[in-house]
Amino acid sequence: MTDGVRLRWRALPPRTRVLLLVHAAGFLEGTGWHAADLARRGPHAYSSFPPAIQVFFLALVVLDPLVAVLVLGARRAGVPSAGAVAAADAFANWFGNWPWISADWTRLLRPVGLLPITLFALFVLASSRPLWRALSADPVVAWAAPIREDAPGGPAEGRTDHGSQPRRNGAHR
Repeated sequence: MTDGVRLRWRALPPRTRVLLLVHAAGFLEGTGWHAADLARRGPHAYSSFPPAIQVFFLALVVLDPLVAVLVLGARRAGVPSAGAVAAADAFANWFGNWPWISADWTRLLRPVGLLPITLFALFVLASSRPLWRALSADPVVAWAAPIREDAPGGPAEGRTDHGSQPRRNGAHR
């Protein structure tokens, strides 16, 4: 399983790798915040929010790391998942915090809270299209010729002289 992830990562351009790492770091950081809130205050950590938002914030303890795993696995499904979770998180935070934002808009300028959540969601949404394109490309993985003739996958098992595996039963690799 990890070999497939390594091959996908090797086939990606450096810029795409950086975007994926920033996405994963953001979702793992969000996981840490929500887990810390739950550890400090228990299941009623978000009792000041409407019930639907409370449930969503609790669900982020599972959703954030799931998105991080998809992103770190260079899976194409991680791109829309990241966009949906980041956008929903930003929306829920804006909706739940609107009363104090409308009372004092300067709270938006704080480095912890709504500002980084909003900026991260905008970053995830803005980088979704390039990531979708980069992850949709089918990486071409060259087969290395074996050192010994009797090695698995060597000429004795039908490997052609240019290093590619022959297709069997018309199956697609």
